Amino acid sequence: MEVVLSIAGSDPSGGAGIQQDLKVITAHGCYGATVITALTSQNTLGVQASMPVPKAVVASQLHAVLSDLQPAAIKIGMIPDKAVAEAIVEALSQVDVPVVYDPVMISTSGYTLMQPEAIDYIADALFPLCTLVTPNLPEAERLKKQVDSRCCAFLVKGGHADDTLMTDRLLMPDGRIYEYTTEKIKSANLHGTGCTLSSAIASNLALGYQLPDAVGQAKKFITEAIRRSVSISVGHGNGPLFLTCSDRGC
Repeated sequence: MEVVLSIAGSDPSGGAGIQQDLKVITAHGCYGATVITALTSQNTLGVQASMPVPKAVVASQLHAVLSDLQPAAIKIGMIPDKAVAEAIVEALSQVDVPVVYDPVMISTSGYTLMQPEAIDYIADALFPLCTLVTPNLPEAERLKKQVDSRCCAFLVKGGHADDTLMTDRLLMPDGRIYEYTTEKIKSANLHGTGCTLSSAIASNLALGYQLPDAVGQAKKFITEAIRRSVSISVGHGNGPLFLTCSDRGC
């Protein structure tokens, strides 16, 4: 069974972060392992508080997993500060597997999830270790220099565009561009969509898909999850996605 490692923050409400990643990885028939980078207090109404995990503890978690298990792919989510980023870079420098990074900077509710001084370090030190970085439109604008230089592939997500159609663009380092256009589904249940998409891509890479196909399969997975979740009711705010393995035909 393919192992997928999620390096991300914890969401106690279960709709994003480590908790959602594990659900997505399991739905793809893979085995999920985790390294927690931050403890958050959040729910469907937003993020109330966040505490970074100390660098030494992140490093020890990474060592525990990587010295025993053999991940076929790695997904990275919330990196709260430069110290945690340094621990991740040090560990991943010794690993040769596909890495998907969702650069979570600010929550949907406006809470800052990454310290500003970490951004430049991550762009310089972590991006070159990644197979794919998946910024949304505001994040892509902040990372415009790195997106244009393409030290790795970038999937620029179009969900923030004000249109009835949503187009995600996969920008490959060799100049190739792939576009994935879907109908924009109106829903009050979109909590954790970035986590869902990035961990689905990582799972598909672990299963042997080439990057453009891994993204295409993940887009189908998340589109079906969003469509199914329109009518569910969990919490009092931006609800989570309801996942089943039928989203990927298993």
